[in-house]
Amino acid sequence: MKTLIAVTAFLASISTSFAQVYDRNPFPKTITVTGTAEMEIVPDEIYVNVDLKEYDKKGSGKVNLETIKTDFLKSVRSIGVPDSAVSIAAYDGYNGYPYWYQRKKKKDELYATITYQVKFSNSKKMDELVEKLDDMATQNFYITRTTHSKLETFRKNLKMQAVKAAKETAQYLTGAIGETAGEAVTINEPQEYYQPYINMRASNLAMKSMAAESNDETPAQADFKKIKLRYDVTVTFALK
Repeated sequence: MKTLIAVTAFLASISTSFAQVYDRNPFPKTITVTGTAEMEIVPDEIYVNVDLKEYDKKGSGKVNLETIKTDFLKSVRSIGVPDSAVSIAAYDGYNGYPYWYQRKKKKDELYATITYQVKFSNSKKMDELVEKLDDMATQNFYITRTTHSKLETFRKNLKMQAVKAAKETAQYLTGAIGETAGEAVTINEPQEYYQPYINMRASNLAMKSMAAESNDETPAQADFKKIKLRYDVTVTFALK
């Protein structure tokens, strides 16, 4: 009998403890909302790859890669692009045949190719370079990616704006029922939506060709689309 009384008292004690813990919940009522902040950014870092290849010049023989490289770097410097903005992305040689076949069956000379990556701050500089390129040596000219030099700062500011937007949402929603949004209980890491999109854009070499066909001396310049950056954050606020 004493044992039964003791067990009953123990269970009652546990029940009381759980009730006290529940009563001490500092946030019995909460509201969870989502805040969003977004912006569009004009890219100021444009990465372009330029493929250059050796070629045969009528009456002079092959124009070697060293000459092509020297001329290309001179052109880059002449438009005010620093050497630090230029790097080698690829370097190879090919003559139209697999190397083993060329060694066994052919004696054709290899034509070396080099790919430079150039970082521009705007499309105007990019067009200036296109005007100076060796049309025979240039095989390709294309944009690989775009970004912005202050992208991390924009990201930080947008995250804070998203949290503030969540606070505003909580305030007007709770006000509709006569409540007030209090302190934040939880703030989740904002989810990023990042779209570094560029418009389809031909180089001046292609645009000049199209203009000649249409007898238009001033070809249209297609510009870059803005980078889209957005953050969504979920925040839980206590009601008071």
